[in-house]
Amino acid sequence: MDADGARPAPRIGRNGMSLRKRLRELIARPGLLLIPGAYDAMSARIIEAEGFQAVACGGGVTVGSLLAQPDTGQCNMRDYADNYARVCAAVELPVLVDGDTGFGGPNNVRQMVRAFETAGVAGLFFSDQTFPNRCAYHPGKSVVPIEQMLAKIKAALDARRDPDLLIVARTDAASVEGVDAAIERCQLFLEAGADIAKPQTLDTPDEIRRAIREIPCPHIVTLSQMAGRKHLDFGDLQALGVAAATLPSVTMFAAAEAIRRTLRGIKRDNTLANIDRDLIPLADYYQLVGLKRQLERERAYDEEADALVKRRAARR
Repeated sequence: MDADGARPAPRIGRNGMSLRKRLRELIARPGLLLIPGAYDAMSARIIEAEGFQAVACGGGVTVGSLLAQPDTGQCNMRDYADNYARVCAAVELPVLVDGDTGFGGPNNVRQMVRAFETAGVAGLFFSDQTFPNRCAYHPGKSVVPIEQMLAKIKAALDARRDPDLLIVARTDAASVEGVDAAIERCQLFLEAGADIAKPQTLDTPDEIRRAIREIPCPHIVTLSQMAGRKHLDFGDLQALGVAAATLPSVTMFAAAEAIRRTLRGIKRDNTLANIDRDLIPLADYYQLVGLKRQLERERAYDEEADALVKRRAARR
């Protein structure tokens, strides 16, 4: 134990590998890794049930789901850590999460890394925006001096207890100072020791090619509904050499539309008769939340307790 608390044990996946090592392996292997975004434990469980290999959990969906507000910095670090812990506990997949600006200076970044690591995340990223953080696709952003971001990266690396925890340093400089500045910052992030440097909002084929050519690390793109509806398709991204694509808001947007459509139908038709086709079947829901497994476990505990009492009675 040190002054910041006991070292948390790394989470292990079904194959016996640390989930943090698994995330690194998935990003490093050939092909495009798709990482859908969860906004809560249930959406993470659905991502896992549908066969995806990793989960993302972003700041925008955390703020949206917890507060029903836009991504302009309303949640604090503990709000994020609590939500990320629930997401991580719901699945046996690596979870990559958003740390906004690090929630302050280097000491705040240190606390963030420790809290997120304890929550069970496999990787985290944070950006060089000034506080309060804004969605990368919103106007009004600014970035801190490069020296401040490099100090935060050093703090994150120093705070990391598990060397397999993936630390991604992101820059929002492209939309503020231009692509050249974003690429230069990413190069410095890697020199400072970040595992991956991510230039945000470099979304055109030419920009992606340049980033891959000039930033010597796997390239991760963000396919967010916050950016509108124009995205490169997965095949195009793979052909460009992109390592991974996060879809941070897709489940929240899908859920919000499904809820809205269902409630509008109830109000319009004044009946429940027409909504069954829009609802998950009860058996599928119980399988998703693990009702059978939970009941079997409870039954086993009861049987063990009963057997213990009977053995005690037999010794008298």
